[in-house]
Amino acid sequence: MTKTSTDPVYVTDALIAEDIDAYLEQHQQKSLLRFITCGSVDDGKSTLIGRLLYDSKMIFEDQLAALEADSKRVGTQGQEIDFALLVDGLAAEREQGITIDVAYRFFTTEKRKFIVADTPGHEQYTRNMVTGASTADLAVILIDARKGVLTQTRRHSFLAHLIGIKHIVLAVNKMDLVDYDKTVFERILLSYRAFASEIGITNFTAIPISGFKGDNITALSDNTPWYKGPALIEHLEAVEVGSAADEAKPFRMAVQWVNRPNLDFRGFSGQLASGKVRPGDAVRILPSGKTTTVARIVTLDGDLGEAVAGQSVTLTLADEVDCSRGDVIAAADNPPEAADQFEATLVWMADEAMIPGRAYWLKLATQSVSATVQAPKYEINVNTLDHLAAKTLDLNGIGVVELSTDKPITFEAYGDNRTLGGFILIDKLTNATVAAGMLHFSLRRAQNVHWQATDIDRDMRAGLKNQRPALLWFTGLSGSGKSTIANLVEKKLHRMNRHSFLLDGDNVRHGLNRDLGFTEADRIENIRRVGEVARLMTDAGLIVITAFISPFRAERDMVRAMLPDGEFIEIFVDTPLEEAEKRDVKGLYKKARSGQLKNFTGIDSPYEAPENPEIRIDTTALTPDAAADLIVDRLIG
Repeated sequence: MTKTSTDPVYVTDALIAEDIDAYLEQHQQKSLLRFITCGSVDDGKSTLIGRLLYDSKMIFEDQLAALEADSKRVGTQGQEIDFALLVDGLAAEREQGITIDVAYRFFTTEKRKFIVADTPGHEQYTRNMVTGASTADLAVILIDARKGVLTQTRRHSFLAHLIGIKHIVLAVNKMDLVDYDKTVFERILLSYRAFASEIGITNFTAIPISGFKGDNITALSDNTPWYKGPALIEHLEAVEVGSAADEAKPFRMAVQWVNRPNLDFRGFSGQLASGKVRPGDAVRILPSGKTTTVARIVTLDGDLGEAVAGQSVTLTLADEVDCSRGDVIAAADNPPEAADQFEATLVWMADEAMIPGRAYWLKLATQSVSATVQAPKYEINVNTLDHLAAKTLDLNGIGVVELSTDKPITFEAYGDNRTLGGFILIDKLTNATVAAGMLHFSLRRAQNVHWQATDIDRDMRAGLKNQRPALLWFTGLSGSGKSTIANLVEKKLHRMNRHSFLLDGDNVRHGLNRDLGFTEADRIENIRRVGEVARLMTDAGLIVITAFISPFRAERDMVRAMLPDGEFIEIFVDTPLEEAEKRDVKGLYKKARSGQLKNFTGIDSPYEAPENPEIRIDTTALTPDAAADLIVDRLIG
C-alpha cells in the first residue's frame, strides 16, 4: 500500500467514542516506546511528528479544524496542512517556524504505544535536547536531503549516543524536494556512517522519507521503489524496548517513599530500575549493607508474585531494617557500588559558566547530596571530537570532570544503568538545574590510606583548655573592618585566658594559599583550604577567628557543613560600599574602579551578603571596640 498526502477521509478510532473502557483495556497491554526526533534546524522534526499523529488518527475533528485554520494563517506550506503546528505550541515557535521547547506527544498504533519528544534544532537549545533524550529508547535523527549531514546533525548524534540511546534511525527527510533520488540518499548514508563509526554508533537504520508528503512513514511509497527496508512506523513497532533488556540485569530499586499508612504496615515504594524481584528473594539495603528478604510485593490492584524493571511497587521486608528515601534495595548477592568520588561526563546547561570547586546539589535517582566539581579534565568539541583543555564549562559545553560528594552514594556506571548512573546538578542558591551528568566509575582512594582514630578526641582537648571550640567567621566587603574587629576579639579572649588563633585573609595568602588568584574558582579554593585548616584547629579545642571577604554564600555554607552544629558562627560586618571605599587605606577600590585590579568584590565581582548570620555588626552604629565586646559576650555567654 502506498501512503500519500491526498488520503480523503480522516476518522479517529471509533472505539474511543463507543466504549472508552474497552478502548483503554485494549491498549493497556501494549508496550511503550519513548523516542525523540532531533537534527538540525528545518530538517522537518515537528512536521514528521505531526504526520505521525495525523496518520495514527490521534487528532479529533476540532483539533483538525483548528490545524487547518492555523495552517492558512501562520503555516509554512501554502494552502496545505502544516503538520508542524500540531507540535510547535509556543507563540515564538510559530512566529519563527522553529522549535524552542521540548514538546511531548502521545500516539498509538495497533501494535504499540509511543511517547515522542520533539527537540529543538538550534545549538543554543542543546540543553533542551538533552532533557528530551534522557528518557528515550530511540532517536530519529532527521537530515534534510538537500543539505546532507550538518554540524547539528553530528552534535545531536553524539549526544544521543552519549546519553545511552541504543537505537538510532537516520531519517533522510524531504526526499520529495530531491525527486526521490537514490544517489542523494546513498551519498548521505555514506557520509553519516563515516561519522557514526567515529563516535561509536555501529548500528543504525536509514530510511528515506517525506514527512510532508507521507512517503515511507506508515507504509512504503511507490516514489522510492529502490528502497527495500521497513517504513518508519513498521520499524518503530518492531524495535526492542529498553525495559526488556533491563529485566535481565541484577535487581535494583531506589526507595522513593516509605509507605506507612498505619502501625501494622511498613513498605518501601519505588520503581524497579532493573532486574526482577519475587517474595522470598534476598536483598541488601544500600548504603548501610543490611540484608533481609522480600516479604510481599504490594500494588493497588493486589499483591504480585513478581515485579520487573519499569514497574512501580511497594516492597515489604521480612525484618525491621533501617531503610528510607534515597536508599537502594538491591540483589543481596550482586549489589551496586557506593562511593564518594567519581569521573563523569557533564553537559553544562546554565547560562552562567561552571565554577570549579563550588558545591552543588547532586540528585541521582532518589538520592540528594552535596557535590563539588573540579576543573574539567578536558572539554569535548562535538564537531571534531577533539579533547580540548578547559578551565570551566560554558552553556552547552560537554566535558569530562572529577567530582566528589559529601557522603557516599549508591551508583552504577551510566552505560550499565541509566537510573543509578545519571544525575543532575542544582545550584544551591537559585535551585536551578545547571548540568546533567553521566557517571563513568568511582575514583578509588589509595588502599593504604585510612582515617586514623586517636584516643584523645576534640572534647578532651577542649576540656583541657576549659572552653568550647568555635569558628568565628568574619565576612564583609574589603574595608568593612573585619580584620580590625577580629584582632580586638582575639585580644579580649587572650586577656580572658582563652586559647585562640586568628586566620587573616591577607596572611593566609602569603603562605598556604600563595598559589591562588582572585577568580571565582580561586576564591572558592581559598575558602575550602581555610575551612579545612579551621576544622583541624577546632579539633584541637581552639577558638578560631577568621577574617575573609568570602563573598559567596555557597562557600560559607560549605565551611559550616565541615563543623559540628553550633560551632560555626557567621559574623557579618555590615558596611555600605560607599563607606568601605572611604576607608580604602590600601587604595584597592581606586585601582578596581580604574580597571587596574580585576575581580574585586563589590566592583566587578559580586558579594552575597549573609541572609541569617549568627551576629550582624553595623559598623555605622558600633565602634570596633563595642563590636568586639558584643561578639565576646555572645561567645562566652
